Amino acid sequence: MKARNIIIVLFVLLMSVGMIYAQVEGATQTVAKKAIGITPGEIVRDSGWWGYLIILTFVIGIVYAVVRYIQLYVREKIDAGRFYLKLKGYLKTKNVKEAIDISESFKNTTMGFIFWSGLKVYKDAVDSGKKGEELNTSVQNAFEEAVLQTVHKLDAGLFWFDLLAQICTYLGLLGTIWGLILAFKALDVAAEADKNKELTKGIKTAIGTTAMGLIAAIPLTLIKGGLLVRAQNIINDIDEFSVKLINQLSTSGKD
Repeated sequence: MKARNIIIVLFVLLMSVGMIYAQVEGATQTVAKKAIGITPGEIVRDSGWWGYLIILTFVIGIVYAVVRYIQLYVREKIDAGRFYLKLKGYLKTKNVKEAIDISESFKNTTMGFIFWSGLKVYKDAVDSGKKGEELNTSVQNAFEEAVLQTVHKLDAGLFWFDLLAQICTYLGLLGTIWGLILAFKALDVAAEADKNKELTKGIKTAIGTTAMGLIAAIPLTLIKGGLLVRAQNIINDIDEFSVKLINQLSTSGKD
């Protein structure tokens, strides 16, 4: 069954329970209006152990988000444009050794490693006497190999955020079903004096777990989107400046 159909069914069930609850309370009963506030602690308490499972899943996602943030925003921190222009300046003056040293200092980043690998192969090829098409082919192959070796790691594993968000949502839905089962069971077997209390408890569990599942799933989805954008920007910079550096090396090889 599609998720939309599941939500519709749950909505109908909740409405049915709400109508039953209203009948139990009495349609003619007058209740004084007052401000009602709900705290996160109350939602967690009402959700029961379903809520703790959702929290555990959410915490796992947050820990993984911190790890990926460090990888993509801290370790991959590099001004791609300035880095390329600095290397281009050394290549124009035939100072390939200095360009290799500069790129080696950024070897812990994906772009730095790719440029360092390509420049090393370029220097070795020139020292071995390669020229023209043979030199260009060696450099091109070196860049492609380095790209294949590293770039896939940038966005690898981001699918886990989608999986964790879905788990949070499904746990919330399961908790909703469980709460509805408790509510209907209370109407069937609970003592008349405890019926309202048990019915309210079941409805709180049903609604609380749904809320917690969505509260956990939405941030995880947003985190995944932010990390994916960062990874894609890095990949785009690598594609752009790798081509530019290869062209510059090709030009330098002809001089």
